[in-house]
Amino acid sequence: MQMKTTLIAASLMAGMLAAGCTTTENRAAAGGVVGAGTGAVIGGITGGRKGAVVGAVVGGAAGAVIGAATTPGYCVYRRKDGSTYEARCP
Repeated sequence: MQMKTTLIAASLMAGMLAAGCTTTENRAAAGGVVGAGTGAVIGGITGGRKGAVVGAVVGGAAGAVIGAATTPGYCVYRRKDGSTYEARCP
């Protein structure tokens, strides 16, 4: 039960942190959360508590990389006033 509560809390925190991110960062964060959750479940089923931890770490890293790599071709640009915006990459 403690593992489930920890995963839910981590997912909620990641979601709140991703609220102010760019598209690429959002996709990487979402991929990381989904990967960590999936890895923890599969690792927990196959390897107990240690397997869940390893699965969460590996799944989170893989999910973040895949999420960032599959972002559509948008770039973040900075205006002279310091604000940023997204537009299609050249």
